[in-house]
Amino acid sequence: MGHERYEGYEALTVRRREGVAFVVIDHPPLNLLDGPLIADLDRFQTEVRADDAVRVIVFESADPEFFLGHGDMRLVLDPAAMAQFAAGPGPGLLHQYRSLEQVTIGKVVGRVRGSGHEFLLSLDLRFAASGQAWFGQPEVSLGILPGGGGTQQLPRLIGRSRALEVILGADLLDAETAQRYGLVNRALPPGELDGFVERLALRIASYPRAAVTAARKAVDAAALPLAEGLTAEGELLWPLFTSPVAISRFTGALAAGAQTRAGELDLEGLIAGPAASVIRPG
Repeated sequence: MGHERYEGYEALTVRRREGVAFVVIDHPPLNLLDGPLIADLDRFQTEVRADDAVRVIVFESADPEFFLGHGDMRLVLDPAAMAQFAAGPGPGLLHQYRSLEQVTIGKVVGRVRGSGHEFLLSLDLRFAASGQAWFGQPEVSLGILPGGGGTQQLPRLIGRSRALEVILGADLLDAETAQRYGLVNRALPPGELDGFVERLALRIASYPRAAVTAARKAVDAAALPLAEGLTAEGELLWPLFTSPVAISRFTGALAAGAQTRAGELDLEGLIAGPAASVIRPG
């Protein structure tokens, strides 16, 4: 590539641990979704797409007041710059993130608005710090509407009426309201957020890749009519039963005490702990 993978970014820093890429957005003063940040995000998705060692990606911010900003407002005032933006990676960037095979997680502290919020919606999972995270779509108040899938992702996620409240109200939602609406998976006390997200990311990264990929596809198939969704689920499930990884993991779980009373009292811990030594990674 002419450079080392994940090095030399202007607005991102990346560290990897046990199959998880932790991506820190660090683009003062506002983490504005402008040309340099878009270029870094585009380069990152290209690099990580080709990295089989990364199974989960966690996005966080170096700024406790801003997770990810809106798009650069100056583009609206400069037709030439807007045309250049439209011809670049920006318009298709969110689709690129939605199409990643890795599980993507947003860990939100601070404000996230506009295009930054639409980026967050493109991720698989979202967690927020209670009392320290806010979410908004200010576009209508500026005379436009949310792009980047904002008008399409929000209704699918939180329902039509609540999506209209967020979009037409053009105000900030706090983390607790975002959780209640279903915009984020959980709003957690600030002191618990880092640990919870890290444990979840490492846990997912430890599971067989084929099973994680198939599960995501099966969940996405829920958008189909029920009969078609059930068919898709079966087609994804049955090949997994005969895979060497699944056979090894079931064998290891049984050897470690699954289907005994003691083992089943903490089956999740058994699979992650004692059974792990006899379960081949997948």
